Amino acid sequence: MAYAKVTEFLTIDPTTIILTLANTLILFLILKHFLFDKVNKVIDDRKNEISESYKNADEAQRKAENLAEEYDRKIGAAKEEGAEIVRAATQKAQVRSDEIIAEARGEAKSIIDNANSEIEREKKIAVNRIKDEITEIAISAASAVAEKEIGVEDNERLIESFIDSVGEE
Repeated sequence: MAYAKVTEFLTIDPTTIILTLANTLILFLILKHFLFDKVNKVIDDRKNEISESYKNADEAQRKAENLAEEYDRKIGAAKEEGAEIVRAATQKAQVRSDEIIAEARGEAKSIIDNANSEIEREKKIAVNRIKDEITEIAISAASAVAEKEIGVEDNERLIESFIDSVGEE
């Protein structure tokens, strides 16, 4: 009997095999429907997300490179503009310097002209004083001589002649 029980367990029943295969197939289809599709969807979504991240990273890198090039261009333009501003300021300063020098020369010429005019005026005043003194001396001398020999008309003529000859020297 013990042998019969052991063989009963070792026998292969075709219906059991078919039912086991059917159960396995049903279990596979249920797992596929509820689990595999969702897992595959999650995996595909993750793949798409990673792919999108790579695309975004590449786009960000391209933008960063473009911004770096634009920055370099702007820096170059700013340097050129700064150099142009310095050149313009230097030129403006040179023009202003020339204007100041021209004004100073004009003022110096005006001062010299005024000084020359003043010297000329003072010279005329000195000459007129000398003429006045000479006239007084001549009148005194003429009066003394006129009392002795010359008349009033001759005296005036001599004085005028004397003054004219003094003014020419």
